[in-house]
Amino acid sequence: MGAVSACGQAGGAPVTTAQPTPIQHVVIIYQENHSFDNVLGRLCARLKRCNGRRSGKLPDGSTIRLANATDIVPLVNHAPNSQVTASDGGKMDGWAHLSGCTKSTGYRCLSQFSPSQIPNLADLARHFVISDRTFQMDTIPSWGAHLELVSAHLDGFTGVNPPIGGLSGWGCDSNKDAPWQASPTSPIMHEPSCIPDYNLDPVKFPYGGAYRQTSVQPMPTIMDELGRAGDSWKLYSTSSRQNGYGWAICPTFAECRYTAQHHNAVPRSQVITDAQNGDLPQFSVVLPNGTVSQHNTFSMTDGDNWIGQVVSAIEASPDWSSTAIFITYDDCGCFYDHVPPPNGLGLRVPMVIVSPYAKPAYTDSTRASIASLLAFTEHTFNLPALGEKDSAAYEYSNAFDFSQVPTPKVKTTSTPLPKAEQQRLKTINHPDDDT
Repeated sequence: MGAVSACGQAGGAPVTTAQPTPIQHVVIIYQENHSFDNVLGRLCARLKRCNGRRSGKLPDGSTIRLANATDIVPLVNHAPNSQVTASDGGKMDGWAHLSGCTKSTGYRCLSQFSPSQIPNLADLARHFVISDRTFQMDTIPSWGAHLELVSAHLDGFTGVNPPIGGLSGWGCDSNKDAPWQASPTSPIMHEPSCIPDYNLDPVKFPYGGAYRQTSVQPMPTIMDELGRAGDSWKLYSTSSRQNGYGWAICPTFAECRYTAQHHNAVPRSQVITDAQNGDLPQFSVVLPNGTVSQHNTFSMTDGDNWIGQVVSAIEASPDWSSTAIFITYDDCGCFYDHVPPPNGLGLRVPMVIVSPYAKPAYTDSTRASIASLLAFTEHTFNLPALGEKDSAAYEYSNAFDFSQVPTPKVKTTSTPLPKAEQQRLKTINHPDDDT
């Protein structure tokens, strides 16, 4: 088993202090499209132990009380240019310019949830660790954010989602293109939305798994490193062409989609049975389908019930005593947050860390990013870094105390949806792509 290093203050240089770790299972629950203030801002204001705010800023510099969020998450433009507009160079006052959040729509993205609307996540945050300084790696929507979760890199892609239409999903088997640059100063081209693998059968896969010739080069993933080390992993996701397939990660990497790695991409519900049977792999990414994703136009309650179901199964599992769970969101959605992103990073997202060794009722305010999840995994299992971003990332070492009395479990709940919202969900047409 590896060692986790302890780091200094936020933004400071890491100070390595070897600690033996009992963690044998890392589980990442990766939900859709919310900022920190939108999800945890009100809870933090009540707890007074984390950096959340109840008010937002309009483009004219005036402040506005963040409204009560609706259970059905409103649709707000969260493309890269919208995220840049929202943060406005660190002024954090541009949200009212976004489509879906203007004055005429009631500033819908300047809103936040009360703890009672997300009882499971709120209780876990109260009792375990909140990171109030975790940021997106880049100002990008879901497809790019899912790329970075397992590779810490965009491989030249801008992160913009491939277009809707054609085949389902976004990856090598979608026959879609996405914006790509050979270098940051090169013109934007459109290349197949696929990370190729030229070790594949050249007759069956003449373009390394892409549907046509591509300038994109192969790129390593955490799955590759785990496999080389003999460590187990699974991507719990929607594995067939149905709602949520675009978020599935595996299809974007030819090495995963077209080799034996694809056996490690399993239906999302299997995480429940694997936990119950004590069969969690050493590394897991738990991805939602649309209904429980908390994505724009879906129910926040449905997603909170899903989070509670997964955490409850793990807490009751034989694997609980050696597990660290990270609950976070892939991008802003794009909902208000008041903390300016550090240079080179995207907007702040919620992060709740759940483990018997997570410090009880603790806030980790050391600057982190989604690359920190890779850093934690690599340090835990003695894996090499994939690149500069995860090598330099803070690995949440301040959030854990491996010598403490185990933090008690939290009993999760299942909240029924109001009948009106159940009926509305039935009438909404949900594409399997992130619109």
